[in-house]
Amino acid sequence: MKKLPKLGFLYLDYVLRFFDKSNFKGWPDKIETVTYHWKNDKNRFIKEVKRKKIDVLIGNIPATAYDTFVEISKELPNVRFVPSLETQFSNKSKENVTLFCEKYNLSVPYTKIFYNKEKGFKYLKNKAKYPQIVKRSYGPSNYGGYYVHKVDNYKEAKTLLEKEKYNPIYTQDAIDLKFSGDIRVMLIGHKPVCAFWRFSGEGQWITNTSQGGSMSYENVPMNALELAVEASKAAKAEYWACDIAIDAKTDKAYILECATAFAAFPYIRDWICQYLMWDFSNGRFPMPHVPLFSWEELGKIDSSLLRTMRHIGFSKYKPSCDGTYFINEPKDKFKMEIAEPSLPSDVPASIAPEKLPIAKELSKNAIRDNLEINKINLNCASLTDLMTLHGMEEDLALEISEYAKNNVITDSSDLLELESIDEQVLKTWDENLDDMRVDINTADESILKKIKGIGAKLAKNIFEFRNKNKGIKDLDQLKELEGIGKNKLAQLKSRLKIGE
Repeated sequence: MKKLPKLGFLYLDYVLRFFDKSNFKGWPDKIETVTYHWKNDKNRFIKEVKRKKIDVLIGNIPATAYDTFVEISKELPNVRFVPSLETQFSNKSKENVTLFCEKYNLSVPYTKIFYNKEKGFKYLKNKAKYPQIVKRSYGPSNYGGYYVHKVDNYKEAKTLLEKEKYNPIYTQDAIDLKFSGDIRVMLIGHKPVCAFWRFSGEGQWITNTSQGGSMSYENVPMNALELAVEASKAAKAEYWACDIAIDAKTDKAYILECATAFAAFPYIRDWICQYLMWDFSNGRFPMPHVPLFSWEELGKIDSSLLRTMRHIGFSKYKPSCDGTYFINEPKDKFKMEIAEPSLPSDVPASIAPEKLPIAKELSKNAIRDNLEINKINLNCASLTDLMTLHGMEEDLALEISEYAKNNVITDSSDLLELESIDEQVLKTWDENLDDMRVDINTADESILKKIKGIGAKLAKNIFEFRNKNKGIKDLDQLKELEGIGKNKLAQLKSRLKIGE
């Protein structure tokens, strides 16, 4: 009997972990864990994979680490990445989704991508058909609909892009959504195992459930499933998800998003891993049997209960001999099947940039170097801003937002008061955070007293001292105040400043 491969979970610090040992029920051997720690951790990571003699690394790679893991995979030619780096190409950016769909002739809304801002604005002013959907193409936490905007005219588009500074300008013709919703399809081995409508909330247009949308598992149209299967096969994906729009007038299906990284109930992750065990073992483990449209029945279960259900199974019906002629079991149009091995040529790098069009004059390296990072001030950051930080989840973003309402944050270390945050987390955020020190000459007493290490009494003294001296020209002047010595002054200098 052929030896089973050595499995390993690919984890990254501060990134949601999709699988663990519990999903691989029945796998007889130890499953290793290798965690990438960011910040030039490539060589150590490669050595650990080799030392543990891992044959298969399982895990999704976030957009911000994609290029690094392309390099890592080249250093580990005998290790199978699941999903493959080629399959995860669409995870990296909205632009990559478009490139992927272009290469494989998959239906996608009419899309324009511009690295030249002037050309982008010219198109939006003179040629675009409104409404347009403007998306941020690159960046961490690029899911949940937080960086997808609907604009009804050129003025709105220009205002949005000047504020957000998205590079490239990625804009699509808006699809007139049937039932004001789109469809999420999840697939394993190219077979749909779950699909549902997502409807926009009251007064909203975006359908993401994290932003108030609702769901229905009923009456998902066949052409949405067929398009999702076509995309999954093109990506050679072991598991896959598509967001699909149905045009209200024509009933044509369009891919809005597709990726290997998606939210799923635990029982779906169990099915994925059961499928992977079947794949890795050459059939020693059974392939999961998931009847088409079974999601309609599972969707009737309360979601709070459904989230706790694990290892749900279906058996194939085998009638007794006297009932054979009376069984009319519906035929399943799709079969779960093995995903073909990926090749470097699967990645759609061969698409001519001008076909999209992307400005010819910028090389890929120049594009990456020119990406602007918007610095975040935690005191006034929106939830959308907070979601751009590495590994940020909605609950933590809400916790930080609530903390900022009651405190003035002058340094990221202030957040160490929150249980969910440690110094390692803060290190990954440093380059994205703005200078949050408070201008001592403009802050009123109520602001000063909320700064860590100051308090009401010292805030009052600083405020009165500033007014008496008609402003403070040098923070060293604070030594004149009672109780401020060398150490206290150093602390204040890390939290206060003069001018912008």
